[in-house]
Amino acid sequence: MSFTRVCILLALGLAAVTAIACGGEQPSAAPAPGPTQPASGPLNVVATVSPITSIVENIGGTRIALQGVVPEGVNSHTFEPAPAVAVALSGADLIFLNGLFLEEPTLEMAKANLKPGAAIVSLGEQTITRDQWQFDFSFPEEDGHPNPHLWPDPLLTLRYAEIVRDNLVARDPTNADYYHANYDAFAQRIATLDEAIRTMIPTIPTANRKLLTYHDSWAYFADRYGLTVIGAVQPSDFSEPSARDVANLIIQIKEEGIPAVFGSEVFPSDVMQTIAAESGAEYIDELSDDDLPGAPGDPDHSYLGLEVANLRIMIPALGGDASALDKVDISPVFDGTSNAVYPQ
Repeated sequence: MSFTRVCILLALGLAAVTAIACGGEQPSAAPAPGPTQPASGPLNVVATVSPITSIVENIGGTRIALQGVVPEGVNSHTFEPAPAVAVALSGADLIFLNGLFLEEPTLEMAKANLKPGAAIVSLGEQTITRDQWQFDFSFPEEDGHPNPHLWPDPLLTLRYAEIVRDNLVARDPTNADYYHANYDAFAQRIATLDEAIRTMIPTIPTANRKLLTYHDSWAYFADRYGLTVIGAVQPSDFSEPSARDVANLIIQIKEEGIPAVFGSEVFPSDVMQTIAAESGAEYIDELSDDDLPGAPGDPDHSYLGLEVANLRIMIPALGGDASALDKVDISPVFDGTSNAVYPQ
């Protein structure tokens, strides 16, 4: 599978965000309507997977009450929320989901327990249009569900942050300046990360700029930065691949001389070990889709920490230099300690 690199320059203003992501055809890009937050307490906000919870935390900081509901280290595609999650959802003023069919059981529970005036905000549909959907081995086009992993692409993540900011401002205008300031600081961090990636990719030998992962979370990232995703091991039904699929991948890795294949901490796979052993590639099983590094409260337990940790593994394994990441600040952009809850 090959992708054409989309060159988008990141400015720190709103114009760059608009350039990289147009509003989708499903939910509009406008903030969710609803009453503003009374002075009696902070907005109650719920988010799903931990990278999205981290993005919301960076923008909302200490001025919101934030609850994540998808435990870190679980398969977010198959996660079935416990009945207790309904309590958090029923008390939320805003619920942020990735969308693009990632958290369907949680979405249905949210709809069933939505309190009057509250809103569900699906970020993915407001970030890319339908003709930008990516399909692959794990997410075949015939199933109609695109690859939902937009957040490994930092510029798409910045669009997520913009949507979060606008919805928080609409609900809580008293703290508008605070949310805008946090967004601006986060945008600067994203700009630094984007620059680092654009510095690192050319250090990878051209023949090595290829990715084979267990679960394909890197389609949009690869499209942005000029890598090629040659395949993913996990089929769309989240089973193990067939013997024929494995044999074909081994042949492809040998033919293309791929130096490393990447597994996941969340999806341990004996099949990946076999593919690596038979093909001669190095097997690295430390990438993470949505399990943040460290523990809640640690400086690296963040979306930016996740990106940097993954890239520090990936870039050297492909033969590149990851030192440009040293200048990326992965800590929270706001002062103080938030009360964000990340279920473990």
